[in-house]
Amino acid sequence: MSTLTWLPVIRPSWINPHCPGWTTLRTSSGTGRQIQYSENKSSTIYWMDVRDSEDVTKRFTVPDMGENDHGTTKVPIEDPQNKFWKMLEQKRSEGIRVGTLFVDDLTSLVLRMLGTRYNIEPFFFTSSLNWIPSRYQEAPRHGEGDHVTITLPFLRSQQKSQSPTDPKPLDSKTNTPIDIQAPFSTGGGHMFFIDLLAIHMVRGKESTIISYHPESTGQLTSAKHLRSLIQLVGKSVYWQKIFDKSKDPTFLFLAFLWYALYEWDESLDSLYSYVSELELQVLHLDNIALTHDLHVLEVRLLHYQSLLHGFEVSVKFIETNPNPAMEVAAKKGRMESGALMKKECKNLLSEIDRLERRQKMLSSRLKNAMELAFAIVNTEDSRRMQRFTYLTIVFLPASFIASIFGMNVIEINNGTQTLTHYAVATVVLTLLTIYIIIMLQKQNSVHRREATLLQRAVWPILSLQHVWVLQYKKSLDDMA
Repeated sequence: MSTLTWLPVIRPSWINPHCPGWTTLRTSSGTGRQIQYSENKSSTIYWMDVRDSEDVTKRFTVPDMGENDHGTTKVPIEDPQNKFWKMLEQKRSEGIRVGTLFVDDLTSLVLRMLGTRYNIEPFFFTSSLNWIPSRYQEAPRHGEGDHVTITLPFLRSQQKSQSPTDPKPLDSKTNTPIDIQAPFSTGGGHMFFIDLLAIHMVRGKESTIISYHPESTGQLTSAKHLRSLIQLVGKSVYWQKIFDKSKDPTFLFLAFLWYALYEWDESLDSLYSYVSELELQVLHLDNIALTHDLHVLEVRLLHYQSLLHGFEVSVKFIETNPNPAMEVAAKKGRMESGALMKKECKNLLSEIDRLERRQKMLSSRLKNAMELAFAIVNTEDSRRMQRFTYLTIVFLPASFIASIFGMNVIEINNGTQTLTHYAVATVVLTLLTIYIIIMLQKQNSVHRREATLLQRAVWPILSLQHVWVLQYKKSLDDMA
């Protein structure tokens, strides 16, 4: 793989006079520098048309572009016969509401052809190639149309495949900073990664949608897969009614956004299960090392929060920028279409709000789990300190007696003390210390919390009585 530092000279065979808009100077401004390709790589374009057909089974169709693979065009880096350019210049047949192109592995040649044919600003390709979240409207013309672009990163999940290129589990600890864009695996059968939805729509008498797909790695949504999913929209009764009520091609744009929403929903479901597993591990393993996994996942959730916010802004952008071409439609149809568009956008925003609340819930649960992990560690430290204190108290009487016996005072050390005297004094003082400590404790294994001071004072007698009762019951059971 090599990165272009400068676009090759545009071929005169198709740039003049066909492509006067996308000159070498225009493409060398930065867009072309982002394209990476090998010498043998080619772009693949998957075509789909949405027709104004009364027969719903013929509404979403794949056109025959004259290739061996129906509805698919492979464009090599060198296209001396300009086959793809001729396809773009073909006059669109009657009854097509929206023509859709799904582009896999974008090359500089295809980039300039698409940019010239549909008058696309280079910023669409720049933001798409660099995964920059963006949304904008350009060239609005009242009663004619406009250009609308949305670049939207979103979260995807899938079952983990066992291969050497799988993302590392989340708990792998390195000294490198946390890469919130990198894919990661939960170690429990799921992997998560950031995908991209990059759409440019030309709204007008002949509307066109161009969907850009980054280099296919088996993780990102391919152009072929997305086309098959969008084709299923035509089989949905709900969407069929929408396309019957309104001629606005922007509703197909919303169908693309619904795909991102479904992926978000499935991903957050998988994250919910993973967070639950981490909580159980914190409760049962008492492992402070788990806080690393919790912290990394919390950082990722904060990033997902910003992506969801961008998703919400994109839907509001579509809602607040209606199609100028619909201004020439009948007033009744225009009002019904506008009301339907607002309704569908509200539905999307409602679902995004649900996802945002779920993300916040997962973030709160992670914070609670981290606090619980630290609380468990602090409790264990307190218990260790308590045991150490008890151990010190056990040896304290012996040290105290030894210091007294070592005093050079004739009233205490007159030379008649023996080792037996020291042992007796040590044992008596140790037992007295243990008695006082247990008596002053309000709750322990000897007496209950509600025990009075008098009951705690006679705890040795009560303990002996308890032992005697247990032995007596055991003897009765043996006799029976």
